[in-house]
Amino acid sequence: MIENAIKVAATAILVVAIAEVSKRSTVFGALIASLPLTSLLAIIWIWFETGDETRIASLSTGIFWLVIPSLVFFVALPLLLRAGWTFWPSLATAAGLTAAAYLIMVEILNRFGIAL
Repeated sequence: MIENAIKVAATAILVVAIAEVSKRSTVFGALIASLPLTSLLAIIWIWFETGDETRIASLSTGIFWLVIPSLVFFVALPLLLRAGWTFWPSLATAAGLTAAAYLIMVEILNRFGIAL
């Protein structure tokens, strides 16, 4: 139970740090947010809990392939906001487009025999 509390605390600290830094500098907030910190934390947790290098390699490969469709969000959101859409519809549409991009990527990977 204490391990889960540490995980939650570390993740919360990371998210709050990004939000606070972003208030002062969007560039530095974006830099911190763009680092694969959550992936790194997940990999470290898996290592401590299982020591399973095969599982870590598989997770890393999956993260690599799924970063590509996640970029749709970061293209769509600013385009929609700059086109005059308000925040919530822009956010929802960008999230929906990203979900669709994930589905398409998973289908493409399946067709090429790349397992996630």
